[in-house]
Amino acid sequence: MLNLQHRIDLLVQLGEHIENNPIEWQETKLKAQAANGWFTPEFIDLAANNIVRNFLQADKLAGFAKAYNVPDTPSEPRNVGIVMAGNIPLVGFHDWLCVFLSGHRATVKLSSKDDVLFKYLIRYLYQKEVTLQNLVSFADSLKGCEAYIATGSDNTARYFDYYFSKYPSIIRRNRSSVAILDGTETSKELELLADDTHQYFGLGCRNVTKLYVPKNYDFVPLLEAMKKYLHFFEHNKYKNNYDYQLAIHLLNNQFYMTNGSVLLIENPAIFSAIGQIHYEFYEDRKAVEVNLKGNETVQCIVGHGQIPFGGAQCPELGDFADGVDTMAFLQSL
Repeated sequence: MLNLQHRIDLLVQLGEHIENNPIEWQETKLKAQAANGWFTPEFIDLAANNIVRNFLQADKLAGFAKAYNVPDTPSEPRNVGIVMAGNIPLVGFHDWLCVFLSGHRATVKLSSKDDVLFKYLIRYLYQKEVTLQNLVSFADSLKGCEAYIATGSDNTARYFDYYFSKYPSIIRRNRSSVAILDGTETSKELELLADDTHQYFGLGCRNVTKLYVPKNYDFVPLLEAMKKYLHFFEHNKYKNNYDYQLAIHLLNNQFYMTNGSVLLIENPAIFSAIGQIHYEFYEDRKAVEVNLKGNETVQCIVGHGQIPFGGAQCPELGDFADGVDTMAFLQSL
């Protein structure tokens, strides 16, 4: 059994390996891109570098473990099944990290959309510590686990609820993020908001897909700031989605705004299609904030007094998906 310091050391070594970007890791990233066209080099590196910077630092890991009084070696380690999503690169890494840091065993079911990157990282750790094979393994079917952490759509969540209801579990559903603008945002803040909306092509639950704006809001500076992602039109999958949404709005004679690479549509829905962002006018900002706090489909709120612009896709170790404390759940086992 690996003690806590050994587990932390291995995670730090993994971060250093990613940062060194050896040829094997470069080749793995190319394989991941070939397997999933949404996983561009730009966004694979963004995800990996965020993990290194925000998760795999010795001081952060030690502080995180201390905050939860993680034992040196758990008296009764459990086998935790993890169903990982595949919407953005390495999206399930944080769940595994929490299980590993807690000293439990993990049996991982990968998404077919993201089954290259995480396997490589775990196999690297196998080389550093052979006994790690007893603490993390892969399976196509999660049977015999004592607890579960499963992430999927609202539809798959119903199946998770059915199959895992007899066991301690965290079941995650569809979520997305929003931004509240007040019209005083600087050009730099709007550029950072463009990152919140466009990184990973908007496919992540922390991506801003809905904007709340005051009456008579001037959209021109925002559309100008979003031009930093005009290169998305060179990506066939994104362009096809944009063209499809644009055609629908033209056929329906619906008002829209665009800078040539993203559509802005007035729509009360929080979730938006790839290639477009919804917006809604407000008169009372506080009322908007109160309503959003009670909305279980909202992952993050970006804006003044909320998550800073550009910070949506930079979660720290203590930023748990769906607001459910994964470490507390694992400690309760």
